[in-house]
Amino acid sequence: MNYEYILIRYGEIALKGKNRKIFTQKLQENVQNKVKDIPDIKVKRQRDRMYILLNGQDPEPIIERCRTIFGIHSLSKAIKVNNEEEQIKKAALFALQEAEGVKTFKVTTKRTDKDFPVRSQQFNQVLGGYLLKNTEGYTVDVHQPDMELRVEIRQDGTYITSQKIQAAGGLPVGSSGKTLLLLSGGIDSPVAGYLTMKRGVQVEAVHFHSPPFTSERAKQKVFDLARQLTKYGHSIRIHVVPFTKLQQKVHQAIPHGYSMTVMRRMMMRISEQIASKEGILSLTTGESLGQVASQTMESMHAINEVTNYPVLRPLIAMDKEDIIDVSQKIDTYDISIRPYEDCCTVFVPDAPKTMPRKEKVNQFEQAEDFGDLLAETLENVEVVTIDSQAKEEEFDALL
Repeated sequence: MNYEYILIRYGEIALKGKNRKIFTQKLQENVQNKVKDIPDIKVKRQRDRMYILLNGQDPEPIIERCRTIFGIHSLSKAIKVNNEEEQIKKAALFALQEAEGVKTFKVTTKRTDKDFPVRSQQFNQVLGGYLLKNTEGYTVDVHQPDMELRVEIRQDGTYITSQKIQAAGGLPVGSSGKTLLLLSGGIDSPVAGYLTMKRGVQVEAVHFHSPPFTSERAKQKVFDLARQLTKYGHSIRIHVVPFTKLQQKVHQAIPHGYSMTVMRRMMMRISEQIASKEGILSLTTGESLGQVASQTMESMHAINEVTNYPVLRPLIAMDKEDIIDVSQKIDTYDISIRPYEDCCTVFVPDAPKTMPRKEKVNQFEQAEDFGDLLAETLENVEVVTIDSQAKEEEFDALL
């Protein structure tokens, strides 16, 4: 006897009512995309469950891949048998004996097929007694068991699972539209991308590159961060913006106290133009309120003036320790701290304004003509696609 299925449980999707089908269809697409290179397996969808039919494949690497798919609450290896008592007993015995490090167990039966003659509570006792009689060294613990043996008696058969593996939760990527993430290469912006994806948003990224002040290694760091984020969703397109000329002009023409504010406004203008061209409906940043000079309430008010797009700020109420904890959890932290400067650290004024006035910002900008440089910058944007399943040599060729 072998595990034939991986059972996928929905989380928040289960609360979506009449719209549930939209979310489950998107989740099924995402699961199929994640395992498309594994031969013979099939992904089946029901109203309240999804199954991966293994057809002889090892379930462990498939589970490991699927744990990072947003929209999945938990996964379990499953055995399916007919709704016959003897078959259920034998499958449950296999599941118990196959598990490692288990001394105590609990049986939980859920009977949605009311034609099955034994009620759930009664069957818990029947099955528990059978397992104790046919094994040695096991005891029942209904409060804190080493393993909870779940038996779901459904119309299409009985599913037996012995391990519940927590997954990413959230909503399926692509079910809540698309955003353009300002991806700098620091700690914050990839975490913002991850949290936005968890709400079902598909991410494209924009990166502002200022050679020779920022190196190719800085750009590689951004590609590596995007690649890490693809583990949680689709491939990610990165719009690499050649920002050197525009950034130099801002540094030369704008009083230093306001140069950071104006630089961020230029980034917003460019990002909005890219989003409009690509049919993207929002921008996302890694801003946390009060963390640096450009992230005060006054600064954000002045910077936001140049865009009508909604700006998503998933980190807005998080402190640095919170953000670092998430970055370590999703394995972006070690990439982010590589010592290669991004454009946000180039030409940083000694005393940037923390309470910039919009009137002053507009006055300084109107005294210069940035229109031609903005147009030239937009014409030379390079688009790179980071494929979620690209081989190492394919990824290296992008750099």
